[in-house]
Amino acid sequence: MVNNSSLKRFDRLSQKQLNIQFLNEIMHGMNCSHFEAKAILDCVYNVFNPYFETSGSLKPGQIQFQVLSIETSPSVPLSESRQLTVTLTLDDPEEDLRVRKNEGIIGLRMHRMQRVANEAFQQGGILTLEDLAYRLFNCGQRTLCRDLKELRKRNIIIPLRSTVKDMGRTLTHRSSIIKWWLDGKEYSEISRESFHSIPSIRNYIDKFKRVVALSEEQYDVNTISFLVKISPSLVEEYFKIYKNSRILSHRRKELTSFLKKNQLQQENKKQ
Repeated sequence: MVNNSSLKRFDRLSQKQLNIQFLNEIMHGMNCSHFEAKAILDCVYNVFNPYFETSGSLKPGQIQFQVLSIETSPSVPLSESRQLTVTLTLDDPEEDLRVRKNEGIIGLRMHRMQRVANEAFQQGGILTLEDLAYRLFNCGQRTLCRDLKELRKRNIIIPLRSTVKDMGRTLTHRSSIIKWWLDGKEYSEISRESFHSIPSIRNYIDKFKRVVALSEEQYDVNTISFLVKISPSLVEEYFKIYKNSRILSHRRKELTSFLKKNQLQQENKKQ
């Protein structure tokens, strides 16, 4: 059964937008039809959109927010870290109402979390889980951790500081990068989807190859962890990916070539 009161609520909310205000002004002031007013609005966007995007003023629903610079190393104390001001969109009436109507409160929160994190990242800044929980969304960190877990299940990676800077116990983004590489995606494509630099992706994949090579030579987990300089849990995760993933033929050839090269190097060292 359709909840009519709920539908009416969304209809009322959808009227509280600048676009609607503009259309009403044009229709009443110039005695235009809705179709003609919409055509004028579209024309305004087409002509002036570049100026809207580059203007210094905030749009409705946006705020200026102080964040850490993406260049800040995890080893630098927060009090000494470089910061910058970015523009975040907390509310996009047209887009957010559609998401809220179709996916509910949780879906809207995840949608907004993706948007503000990506906006900060694209402007050279980086948000933390604390920023999202205590300064932007006013909710508990556990709530957002559940949201992040659900997004990871969908292979959606949020560019937060713990992810981009490899802090904390975040392992899943590295697993996703390896899986995408085994599926045949190129570094540039993985970089766009994971919000990691191409050198970082190369480093992950190189360590994955070394884990595979050492495991094939029957080294134990702790030894591999020491030699590759990654945690034992990540060694185990990489090995599971290698054993359980569907690997495209050209990636398997690349792995095989690396294994043979590694074996030759080991033999030469023994000689």
